Amino acid sequence: MKALVVGGGWAGLAAAVDLVEAGQQVTLREMAPQLGGRARSVPGEPVCDNGQHILIGAYVETLALMRRVGVDVEAALLRTPLHLPYPGEPGLRLPGGPPLLSFTRGVLTHSNWPLSARLALLMRAALWLMQGFKAPANLTVAELAAGLPAVLARDLVEPLCVAALNTPASQASAQVFLRVLRDALFSGPGSADLLLPRQPLGQLLPEPAQRWLQTRGAQLHLGARVQQLRRAAAGWQVDGEDFDAVVLACSAREAARLTAEFAPDWSAQAAAFEYQPIVTVSLQSPGSRLQAPMVALREGPDAPAQFVFDHGQLGLAPGRFAFVVSGAASWVARGDVAERVRDQAIATLPWAQPPVIERVLIEKRATFACTPGLRRPPAAIAPGLVAAGDYVAGPYPATLEGAVRAGRAASRLVASASVMQNRPP
Repeated sequence: MKALVVGGGWAGLAAAVDLVEAGQQVTLREMAPQLGGRARSVPGEPVCDNGQHILIGAYVETLALMRRVGVDVEAALLRTPLHLPYPGEPGLRLPGGPPLLSFTRGVLTHSNWPLSARLALLMRAALWLMQGFKAPANLTVAELAAGLPAVLARDLVEPLCVAALNTPASQASAQVFLRVLRDALFSGPGSADLLLPRQPLGQLLPEPAQRWLQTRGAQLHLGARVQQLRRAAAGWQVDGEDFDAVVLACSAREAARLTAEFAPDWSAQAAAFEYQPIVTVSLQSPGSRLQAPMVALREGPDAPAQFVFDHGQLGLAPGRFAFVVSGAASWVARGDVAERVRDQAIATLPWAQPPVIERVLIEKRATFACTPGLRRPPAAIAPGLVAAGDYVAGPYPATLEGAVRAGRAASRLVASASVMQNRPP
């Protein structure tokens, strides 16, 4: 079977790898000059990633894919137990061991929270556990956390919500948030571990996957935007070339454009997403070092960033610090996010030298806004035509794991269709 994958982000790469392993003749077309989608390395001086992406231990499909294309995961990622230190504070730290015991011990020993707050959190977590980590579709994360002490909302709920869903707690889906909490905190030993990249994003998957695919005969075309998708007598025609199956692993907007003529309902649903940006501000301060590779920050009216990463401790560029502003729509609109991040850094962290702005990267449509009751389009569009991306219907928000799972699910749909076509009457 001749299959085309449109889009070379993490979903498209996952789909392409699976299809090649299934014995399909695979072509991949990516409109950008490099693979990786919204989790890529950006050329320039210095080379930067388009956001400080992190993984967690629960990202089993993503980690498995990396290993399949030859990545030494243990060398590429710094694995640490979940730890959310704030400047000058130890922060929440989960020890190793069975998930429930680890969470309970971590919360009870977190002395920065009053005992009443710690007990309130454990009681609320027990309630979520008994309810199967389910919530009404129309509930926000803020409503889910209503009644918890303010210190928990400030230091735990809001930072975890914006990190996982890239949507403020007042607007974010409680249903999706609870699914992330379930898988991260309670799905097995090590599931909550932080996996911090020690290599540029391009080396984590896009570049190894490119080599893996090319050595196995896949055709990769970069800087090649698909102009037209049409039904054919026995499959699909893409810019004049015939394919048995097509996986749309491009953005929701591109997929909506390509399907508008023959799948208007699906196209309209894909086009209806609202988006949240993520801003990454790189600061330089030679000789400086943070208390941990990743430090949480308290957001405020003049303090945009929620996290900062010390690249020197990650084996990357010493003296470079990546400040991440998630759910950044209001800050992008203000236009002074980099300056406010620098001021926040100077006010809250110790520096050997005053930090200076090195580079600012704004991913305007980093993720869809993960709001309550959000309708996400299904993967199946038409016979032989499947969508793959973190936006398709599924339990995860817009994350690397969500993208990889969507790509693998799309490849299975294509493979099952191929089996049905070749089955004798």
